[in-house]
Amino acid sequence: MSNSLPAAEISVEYPLISVLVPCYNRERYIEDALLSILEQDYPNFELIVVDDGSQDASIERIEALQQRHDFQFYRQANQGVSAALNTALSHARGELVATPDSDDIMMPGRLSLQARYMKEHPEVGCLGGRVIYIDADGKRLKGEPRDGVRRYSFDDLLGKAIAIGATVAMYRRDAIERAGGYDPEIRIQDFQMSLKIAHLGYRVEVLPDVVSGYRRHEGNLSKTAYKRQLDYDRMAVAPYRDHPAYAAGMTCIVNKALKQSVVGDKGYAWSLLLQLPPWRWNRVTWRRIRHLLFKFR
Repeated sequence: MSNSLPAAEISVEYPLISVLVPCYNRERYIEDALLSILEQDYPNFELIVVDDGSQDASIERIEALQQRHDFQFYRQANQGVSAALNTALSHARGELVATPDSDDIMMPGRLSLQARYMKEHPEVGCLGGRVIYIDADGKRLKGEPRDGVRRYSFDDLLGKAIAIGATVAMYRRDAIERAGGYDPEIRIQDFQMSLKIAHLGYRVEVLPDVVSGYRRHEGNLSKTAYKRQLDYDRMAVAPYRDHPAYAAGMTCIVNKALKQSVVGDKGYAWSLLLQLPPWRWNRVTWRRIRHLLFKFR
């Protein structure tokens, strides 16, 4: 976070980025996650960590790291990731905001890459990137960069239920503020913010570059998490019920839940299908139905 340039020149050339990290029970991964941020080459960022009621040793790990590095740390009772991000935002001063997860790894140069793009494209309110998948020990599993920048309209995001993942996203602070921050009742944060910002008229784009290592481990592979995801996704799209893309978006949301339930909870899968009128089924829905009918494990 240091640089030989005068502070005034740094703030003009390199807008301040607030990196907000919500943490809940991530004792095994939090130190690596924070170090990957603190080691970024971008000369003007602040790190704000909010522990959301962890019951493991996360707080001790964060406080130990804070003894060696300069960053802000706050604690609160468990309220969910969206509430934790709102707390972090209340302390943030940055023009740009990044929201990496507390168990992932930020790729070297990520802040510089995204900040430069957003400076060159002031109409972009939310900017994503690609991920590589890593296991609990940090071993690479899969994932590669792609060619070209992808651009999404509000209709795209709503109709295809696309979320710019929080761990790869960089936002304009004014876009988040105009969107009213995060709804703490929706405990999954990325879909709601992608929709809110696009609905305000900002452009939403995704770079082809890998910016994050997304960690797969038991803590984020819950066999029932898709049920909570379905509830929160429904809440995220509810304000746009009158939009022409709403019905297609709801089909995609149900299809996501069906992907897991046709394997692990066939009764729940049938109940989801009964909620979805047949005229709204698409090819993905039919694949889920075939799996439900003809595969037994």
